[in-house]
Amino acid sequence: MNRNRLYTPYELKGLSLRNRIVMAPMCQYAVEAEDGIPNEWHYVHYVSRAVGGAGLILIEMTDIEPDGRITDNCLGLWSDAHTPAFARIVSEVHKHGAKVGIQIAHAGRKAQDAPQPVGPSDIPFSASSPKPRALSTEEVRAMVGKFRDAARRAVEAGVDTIELHGAHGYLIHQFHSPLVNNRADEYGRDLALFGSEVIQAVKSVMPPDMPLIIRVSAAEYAEGGYDLARGLEIFRRYRDAGADLFHVSSGGEGPVGAQGSAVYPGYQVPLARGLKAALDVPVIAVGQLDDAKLADATVAHGDADLVAVARGMLRDPYWPLHAIQAVAADKEAAAGSAELIPRAYKRGY
Repeated sequence: MNRNRLYTPYELKGLSLRNRIVMAPMCQYAVEAEDGIPNEWHYVHYVSRAVGGAGLILIEMTDIEPDGRITDNCLGLWSDAHTPAFARIVSEVHKHGAKVGIQIAHAGRKAQDAPQPVGPSDIPFSASSPKPRALSTEEVRAMVGKFRDAARRAVEAGVDTIELHGAHGYLIHQFHSPLVNNRADEYGRDLALFGSEVIQAVKSVMPPDMPLIIRVSAAEYAEGGYDLARGLEIFRRYRDAGADLFHVSSGGEGPVGAQGSAVYPGYQVPLARGLKAALDVPVIAVGQLDDAKLADATVAHGDADLVAVARGMLRDPYWPLHAIQAVAADKEAAAGSAELIPRAYKRGY
């Protein structure tokens, strides 16, 4: 009997994946992306993971304006001039059987190279971080439009899905975090408003059958941060605004306090399971899931619909193929997964 759940296909709206393995977004900080445009490094980086058998590849955090990047080496999608380079990557990834999305974001107060970061308030990320400037109400509304425009360009580049980055202390997370958002306008009185408006704006330029993913920090670890129960109040609003799939992470909003989670393989899976059950939505689990049997069990037990692997795929571009083979229950299952092996490489297996 084949118990290899990593190898089972998955469908959500118009997105059809060959397996349950997601390449998590990982910034390539050390590689200069001139004016935010992906270069040959990014092309080889993503295409090689498609050859390696991933079901879904999520291109790293791609920002909606130059000063919204974490560093000046990060990617952007703030002009139509960016679209062709992304389209080239998407087209080649498709040739190798994987689907591809782009994580669209703004770093907010965590923009390291911005002359002055911006955010919902003027509260810095840490004692050593620069003090951000609080966005005006009109600037916040304009930011929603910048997310929409970046999403339109991603669709034009041919992506199969879009992920919004609402986790790890970046701008959407900053707006829904009571630790960071002390505004007196509508975007402070309603912590879910900015994220909900971004979701609705992005959905307005996506094909109806294209699912929208949002990555969230299901719990915060700074002193006074929200737990899953409080976070669900925000995430329910995001679901109702149009988010189809939740990529469940945690933390990143500030210096870790006493309630910080111990980090161990699968430490965020309970958060994914809890969010999935409470909101009745499909979820992606992430967080040290690069042990193949643990990743497979996460799907098999119903804790998550998909599993995302980050550092494991930095170490091994063929992690999906190797993981699927490692958990194959019998020879028949192992033979079935052999179709992932590129023809040119088959004699190596």
